[in-house]
Order: sequence, then C-alpha cells, then structure tokens
Amino acid sequence: MEALDELLRQAEIAHGHLCAGQVLGVRMAMLGCRRLGITEPRGSDRKRLVTYIEIDRCATDAIGVVTGCRLGKRALKFRDWGKMAATFVDLGTGRAVRIVALESSKQRARELYPNIADKNQQQMKAYREMDDAELFGEQWVEVAVGTKEMPGYKGERVTCDMCGEGINYDRFEERDGKILCVACAHPEQRYYQPASGDKASDQRAAESRCECA
Repeated sequence: MEALDELLRQAEIAHGHLCAGQVLGVRMAMLGCRRLGITEPRGSDRKRLVTYIEIDRCATDAIGVVTGCRLGKRALKFRDWGKMAATFVDLGTGRAVRIVALESSKQRARELYPNIADKNQQQMKAYREMDDAELFGEQWVEVAVGTKEMPGYKGERVTCDMCGEGINYDRFEERDGKILCVACAHPEQRYYQPASGDKASDQRAAESRCECA
C-alpha cells in the first residue's frame, strides 16, 4: 500500500479538495486494511475486500480511493447512519473490523495546535500525526455478506408489472401474482413522487397506492 501522503494526494484528486474528513477517511481505510492483513486492496487483494460505510461525507470518497471499493462494483455498501465509521470485511477469511472516528479527536487536535485558528486546517494537521488509538475506536465484528450482496452476483433481470421498468439484483416483491419494484410496492417510502403534470405517472401512482392499501 502507498504511503499516507501519496494516498492523500490521490484522495484530493478524486474528491476535488483535501480536508480533515479526507485525512480521516484515508487513515481509517489504511487501518482497516492493515488489521485484515490486506496489503494491496487495489491490486492482488482487490477481490477480497467489501466495505460498509455509514456516512455520505468526504471520508467516504477517501475510503474508496484507498480500498478500491466502489458502489458500481458492489464492493462498497452504504448505510445511512450518519456516523463517521466503516466496516471492512475480508471475504477470503470472513474476518471484519469496524472502525469509528472518536469524538475526542477534535479536542485532541485543539490541544495539539491551539495556534491554528482554522478548524479544518487544525484538524488536517493533527489527524496526519495522531496515533491510531487517538483517532479511532476499533471493534472486531461479524458481517454476513449474503450471496445476493456479493460483488460478482448478477441475478435475474425482471420487469415491474406496475411501471414497466427493469429490476436487477432481485430487488422486487411478488404480490398477488405480480412482480413489483420497490417504488411501486412501497410508494410511501420512495424518494421521489410523480410531478403533477405527469398524468401517466399520477395514474400509476394511484394504482400503486390502491394495490398497497
């Protein structure tokens, strides 16, 4: 694995700027790989690692740079928990370690560099130098990565009987003999709603609500 400075340079390019969250993400991923004995996550070990991240912030991009895990490869799993934490899973051994950034690290950064007024600059400098134990909490955990969640799994492609859209990776439900996508099966949970001018979508939404009543 490359040195910290080189990985930070790559993270800055990928993310667009360097910040304290990037430094945390790079160091978190380096520590996770080290604990699992993964030395070349983007090389010879690239098929061993799956990473679960718990926040959609700067650190997530940095973790992807270090590990090579990507959403598009199904090796990066997002859990929207709002925590600066990630779990690194070795598919080869089944071992997994969850690493979380300690809240106390912010105070430690202030103690180390009280003369730096800018909080981001203060934390960036401190997070580069602090020991892992000052930055992170670690916990060995068990993660059941099911067959359908594996990076290489494809599954059957089906079509939703309600909206007519294709569905991959078995993300559908069967109800009353019909195949329904998540949006049609649970319209109250979807992140979008049809615009008022889209009559066809409005009709499908109404039918979907009726089906689920």
